[in-house]
Order: sequence, then structure tokens, then C-alpha cells
Amino acid sequence: MMSNSIRQPIVSVLGHVDHGKTSLLDYIRGTAVVSREAGAITQHIGATEVPVETIYTICGELMPEQKLTIPGLLFIDTPGHHSFTTLRSRGGTLADMAILIIDINEGLKPQTIESINILKRAKTPFVVALNKIDLIPGWRANKDEAFIISIQKQNEAVQGLIEERLYNIVGKLYEMGFSPDRYDKISDFRKNMALIPISAKTGEGIADVLMVLVGLSQKFLEEHLWADEAGPGEGTILEIKEEKGLGPTMDVILYKGVMKLGDTIVLGTTGEPKVTKVKAILKPKPLDEIRDPKERFDSVDSITAAAGVKIVAQDITDAIAGGLLRVANIDTESVVDEVCSESGLCIDTVEGGLIFKADAIGSLEGLAFEAKDKDIPIKKAEVGDISRRDIMEASAHTDPLKRVVFGFNINILPDAMEEILEADIKVIQGDIVYKLIEDYEEWLAEKKRELEKESRKEIVYPGKMLLLPECIFRVSKPAICGVRILAGRIRPGQRLIRDDGKEIGKIKSIRSGDDSLKEAITGQEVAIAIEGPTVGRQIDVEMVLYIDIPESHCKELKSQELNADELDVLEQVCTIKRKDDKFWGM
Repeated sequence: MMSNSIRQPIVSVLGHVDHGKTSLLDYIRGTAVVSREAGAITQHIGATEVPVETIYTICGELMPEQKLTIPGLLFIDTPGHHSFTTLRSRGGTLADMAILIIDINEGLKPQTIESINILKRAKTPFVVALNKIDLIPGWRANKDEAFIISIQKQNEAVQGLIEERLYNIVGKLYEMGFSPDRYDKISDFRKNMALIPISAKTGEGIADVLMVLVGLSQKFLEEHLWADEAGPGEGTILEIKEEKGLGPTMDVILYKGVMKLGDTIVLGTTGEPKVTKVKAILKPKPLDEIRDPKERFDSVDSITAAAGVKIVAQDITDAIAGGLLRVANIDTESVVDEVCSESGLCIDTVEGGLIFKADAIGSLEGLAFEAKDKDIPIKKAEVGDISRRDIMEASAHTDPLKRVVFGFNINILPDAMEEILEADIKVIQGDIVYKLIEDYEEWLAEKKRELEKESRKEIVYPGKMLLLPECIFRVSKPAICGVRILAGRIRPGQRLIRDDGKEIGKIKSIRSGDDSLKEAITGQEVAIAIEGPTVGRQIDVEMVLYIDIPESHCKELKSQELNADELDVLEQVCTIKRKDDKFWGM
């Protein structure tokens, strides 16, 4: 018989690096995970279960008298905004709600903005925790106190600074389409975004955050949180890693149903779904977490949603972060089909596009979303590090502007690095989606300029010059004359014509004083040596000469970015040529 109850809401924590995501959870669970991380930055996704009893203890007098129906909160701590997109459930994002951490002193940073865009796209409700109020000049710390109590104990100058910094952030969020306010001044949380000043160092405001989260969960999410305690489990894979004495293990968030020891499970992989069996379920103790528990896991026979657990199973190395997990004890075949269809990337690909690689399915989809918005075509989108095959595929493009590989939060494999050194390939790496796109656009603009510069060396560009009086240095073999460049540019090796279309010779060299030039441009006065003509016969002073443009080059020039003078000279040359061939250059 089916049994239903309210499960704990899943809360994701996002924000700019070093704004205090892990520190907030540390304070709640009384651990020091942040100090054990490399460089004090979260390296993996973690999950922490905060029981309702802990919430009562922390909130104290702030907590309404009515009994909470939710059993607690399950926090997911991410290494960055991008991991949020990895955490998906059937039909949407795994998190029921989110906390966005912003340093009240620094305001919105690049990853903050990207986090907000991801939350908006996922339609995930969220509150904003304005961290580091303890760093505001003159702030008097009141350890573990609720913000609404602690703020009353500050002098007027400090209260003024809080309001000033808070409303600077309010202004930025308002520009992004939100209506934010300090949480204790909000009457309708459906219309206003809640801002909660906190200090993850002193604990001030932590009670306020938990109170708002549980209040919003009970008021707006309760119907969504009904859990089927007897149905087959459904979860999202956070990470695959080797554990000493256990072998490969999976960190998983179970968001629906139940999973038992010995269950058949179907996993999302880079290829076909994998079918295996649960050999062990390891659950962290409350207020500990999967990623780096202080104490040993509890080995359990079954687990009910929502929960963060470590699973031991055979043959799971192909499973991927962001991949789906389904219990399939009865109709395994149909579950495999479900996982296969739901694991598919929702990304449009085209021939002639660019190659995208990322650490997880959700990351790829987020990157593809931004790429589509910027009209960047995608040829291939895959999870995994950049391989030699990726580089070879990119190098096969005939268009140098398409020889690009995007790498989001991943590495380049050694054999691929060797290939990059030999190929004309651009690899764009990073862990901020919009920064990757920005880097690509900067590279693209520079590459176009570079290619245009190269093409200008090959294509004969328009040029027009005047033979200066009293500047004839030799009359023939070759004629050496002083000229002023009236428009465009001239180079050695180019042929010259008069305004009647008659060919008169070729530029042998260009000099300015003692210097030999590769090019002369509009406004310069230089001496040129011309093979072919004799001054006084084919050419003479104050005569205008033009660069003789081949007809095929004329057609190419029309697609180039010429300036007004160059366009004018090109039109003059076309007019001269069309005296003999009315369709010349068309």
C-alpha cells in the first residue's frame, strides 16, 4: 500500500566565489568543511541534511508556534553557479528553492549575475543572503543572534551603512527585473524577493534565513513536497569517485520514492543507460555531508526521498554527473527507455558548427542556451574532457573561424594538447558561461581582423595617386617619380593604369627617404619606381594613376569592409574598365 508524507525541501546554495556559500552551511552544521577544501573553495558538490529539530534550535523565538510539517531541509552546496544546472530531476531542476549568497560589501559579481540568470531560466524560487555584515565598519557582533534583533543593537551610523549597501544591491536587482526588499519589510513573498543580511562568521542572520526558507516551503511548496514513500526511487547523480576500500561510488540525491539494498538501478551515462544493482547505501549522519564527512557513514538497508547518499554498485564508471538514476525492479526495459530519452541533450546541432565540451549535461545545456542567444552554431556537444578527436574534428573545418572548441569546467587530455600545438585551433576554457561566450566573441573579432589583414596582403586593393611636379628622379628603366597617395593604398608588384584605361607598367619599389616600404597609404608622399613607362610619353607630372584591379578581386572587394575613399576609387576603376566591357566586375 502506498504511503505518502511531506519530504524535506531540497535547497541549492549558489553565489560568486568566496562570498560564503560553504561558510553559511558550516555555521549551520557546526563543521569546518570550508577549511578542509583546497584553497578554501568548494571543489565538489556536497549535500547536507538539516533536521527540523536543528532548525527549531537555531531559530528559537523567531520560529512561529505552529508545528512544522517538513522534516527538515536538504542543502546542496555547489562549487559554482554552473553545477546548479547539473542537478536535475524528472521534468525540471532538482532544487525546490535556492539561496543566493551575495557579499553585502562587494555587491553583484560576474558569477552572481550568472547564478541569477540560471535561477530565472530554471524558474527556481530563491532568497538572497547578504553575507559579511560583520565587515561593515562599526558593526558590533552579537553571536548567533537573529538579524532583526542584532540590527537594533547597532548605532545609527551602522544602521545607515547597512541600508545604503542593501539598497545599492536592491537597485542592481531591480534592473534585472526583480522587486527586492529586506525580508522583514515584505508583506507578500510572491511579489517581492527576500533579502536577508547575515554573517556566516558570527552566525547573525542564520536563524532569519532558516525561518524564511521553512516558511516559504510550508506556504508555497507543501503540495509539491508530497513524497511517495513506497514508489521506485528516482535520483540525480552528483559525482562518481573512487573510495578507499569501496571502489567506485556514486554520490546521489534521491528526490523521489525509495531505494533499497539489492535494487536494480538504471543510470544515465555518456552512451546507453547502465543497468546494475545496489550493493550498499551509505548515509551521512545529520548535519554531516556526503563530500567530506567528519564521521563515518551509516550503512542503511533503504533510503526515502529526499536524501543525499553514497551508493556502492558494480560497473558505474560510465555514469555521469547530472545523469539520472532510476530504481527498476519490475519493468527494467521501460525504465531504460525512460532514462535514455530523459538523458538526451536538448541541444540543436548543425553541420559547420563549433564543438562544445563540458563537465555535465546541465552545463552543456546552459552553455548551448547562451550560444544560441548569440547565434553561435553548435556541431557537437558532449560531456567529458577535450580529446584528440575533438581537436581533429575542429581542425577539419575549412573556415578558420570555425576551428574552435569550447571547454566548460573540464581539462584538455595530453594527446589533445599535442594536437593543439600542431593545429591552428582555438580552445576556449573557463567555468563562467557568459565569460566563455565573451572570450569567444573577443577572439572572433580579433581573428576576423587578422584574416582581413592577411587577405589585404593577397587581394589587390584600390589605390589612386598623383604624379608630383618637380619630383621626377629618373624618366625610364625604371621611371622614378614622386607621388602623393590620394586614396587607398599601393604596394610593390601592383600594375598601374591611367584614367583612360591604358596599362602603363608595374610598381617595382616604394621608398620614403632611405627606407624601402611594403605599402603606402592615403596622404603619404613617396617615391615609386615604375617598370615600363617613360616620363613624358606614357606618363607625365600631375597625372592621376590607378592600381589595376583584377576583375576577380573586384568581386571579392565588394564583400570586404572598405572605407569611403577605397569604395570611391573602386567605383572609378569600374567606370574606367566598363568603357571596354560594360559588365566588368558585375
